[in-house]
Amino acid sequence: MVTVAAGLDRPHNAFGAVRLALALLVVVSHGFSVTTGAVLDEPLARLTGYTLGEHAVNGFFAVSGFLVTMSLLRRGPRDYVVARALRIAPGLIAATLVVSLGLGSLTTALPLPAYWADPGLWRFVQGTLTTFKSNAALPGVFSDNPFRFPMGTVWTLKYEVLCYLGLLAAGLLETLRWRWLCPLLIAGLAVALAAAGLRAGEMPKGLETSLRLPLIFATGAALFLYADRAPLSWPLALAGLVLAALLHGTALYPPVLFLAEAYAVLCLGLIPPVRHPALDPRADLSYGTYLYGWPVQQALHALMPAASAWVLLGPSLVLTLAVAALSWHVVERPALGWKARLIGKRVAAA
Repeated sequence: MVTVAAGLDRPHNAFGAVRLALALLVVVSHGFSVTTGAVLDEPLARLTGYTLGEHAVNGFFAVSGFLVTMSLLRRGPRDYVVARALRIAPGLIAATLVVSLGLGSLTTALPLPAYWADPGLWRFVQGTLTTFKSNAALPGVFSDNPFRFPMGTVWTLKYEVLCYLGLLAAGLLETLRWRWLCPLLIAGLAVALAAAGLRAGEMPKGLETSLRLPLIFATGAALFLYADRAPLSWPLALAGLVLAALLHGTALYPPVLFLAEAYAVLCLGLIPPVRHPALDPRADLSYGTYLYGWPVQQALHALMPAASAWVLLGPSLVLTLAVAALSWHVVERPALGWKARLIGKRVAAA
């Protein structure tokens, strides 16, 4: 039996390729709703009850839960905080400024002095950076698009940061030593999600999200905590997905689906069908792709409002990857260099 620990010991895991693929799937998914304004136009929305982008975000949270738990346990709380802050904040700050001051200035219908003087511009910057507000519009920008807001994906960062803080609290309280608490948390969240599905009427999206993303993050964390025992098995992953499909339409469908997806994504990262250094690239374009995909698609739709999602899909993917590469080389990689220096100095001092 191949365990998670054995998968980690092998060279060239595929987490870099998996994260980039998930980010690109988010871009593909949003390509449809950006052009029509209808979320149900996104792939898989009618078939599975969740968009392709939501399935991809599920994968992100599973990988994140796994990797940041490993980071906390191997580096300790102080280095964990430094690593998380320098991975999230510089890219987000740069993207917010590029979109608001750069893209907004180029695309606003207002005179440029009026745009820069508009309080809405600075409220957008503040809201995006402090509360990860993703439904805020810029003055005169994308006024004719179905969705006006230019950074529609940053809302997930709020849940990501909350999960980071919860994990940090567990580390500081040393409760991660009692690893059985993590499966207990997962069970509680799964039961709560199933119980919420039994309510009359459709489950509020905010309630579902506040249970879904921590559930998946905790599943990734548990698979690291139980790395010495947890098996890596494609038949088991397939069985979980099949079971979820059989439960479609029931209250058990969401929790079983999310658990199955988390496990399958981690199998893909640790026991990929093909092992190659190219699947573990040094340049991590996933974060930049996730941040810039939406504003690139919004800009393309504003320029070519009559073009279909299929016509804009290719250009949006190419442009997003180009901007993500620029973000990596100019902002994210230098920030990670600071992380290495700060952590390295602390280790050397110790």
